[in-house]
Amino acid sequence: MQAKAVARFVRMSDRKLRRVADLVRGRKVPEALQILHFTPKYAAVPLEKTINSATANALNLEGTAKLKAEDLFVKEIYVNGGPTLKRIRAVGMGRAYRIRKRTAHITVTVAETPEKLKTREQELQKQAEKAKTPKRAAKPKTKKVTKKAG
Repeated sequence: MQAKAVARFVRMSDRKLRRVADLVRGRKVPEALQILHFTPKYAAVPLEKTINSATANALNLEGTAKLKAEDLFVKEIYVNGGPTLKRIRAVGMGRAYRIRKRTAHITVTVAETPEKLKTREQELQKQAEKAKTPKRAAKPKTKKVTKKAG
């Protein structure tokens, strides 16, 4: 079971975001959030929000009773470049320099840890086997007849 979250048009360079995204790829969700929380880069903020969103999507799909955030890990995290906003800065002698304000799209996919997934599949198999086995018909209870001595 996996869930996905996408943050689009984040006002930051994709190169800056990728540097921080590489820190948490493949880690468990609580560990990844803790790393991002204490990373002194501004890029950690939108990445943390996106991982939180993907975790919430996974819990909403599966239900909180069946799945916990501790059982998830960051399966995929990648950052693509978005459209660039072009602005003009006036400089001397009537010239203009171009300012490029870059944007990025962040995609995060979280999934269950492989160990948890195996145990869950085993539970489902056991339930399926129980459903397949026919239930034995209950034997009719017979009353014991005792003969009176007489």
